[in-house]
Amino acid sequence: MAAPEEHDSPTEASQPIVEEEETKTFKDLGVTDVLCEACDQLGWTKPTKIQIEAIPLALQGRDIIGLAETGSGKTGAFALPILNALLETPQRLFALVLTPTRELAFQISEQFEALGSSIGVQSGKCLRGKGS
Repeated sequence: MAAPEEHDSPTEASQPIVEEEETKTFKDLGVTDVLCEACDQLGWTKPTKIQIEAIPLALQGRDIIGLAETGSGKTGAFALPILNALLETPQRLFALVLTPTRELAFQISEQFEALGSSIGVQSGKCLRGKGS
């Protein structure tokens, strides 16, 4: 089997690469210790299904399309790999996350700041639309 190329098509998270029974911690998924500690501080005791399926692929630089219910851990599934990559290549401006609603923008921003608080992550929000 050939190794995946860097620009492969997105991998759907509905096709699990990592079995849930085998992976029980964020560290098992490849998340750095400092971010694992942040997960502990947030009360994230173990990764959710979407996180188990998406994080290892995202850490490999793969594109992910993940579908999961509200409250299933989708933000952590993409925020942890982004923060992991930021730790590897520190820079002032690193990621842009687009959201369909202002409420979601605030929620995601709060999660990034909570997960990245020990490494000094700051997030900003640009909001546009009615009432802006």
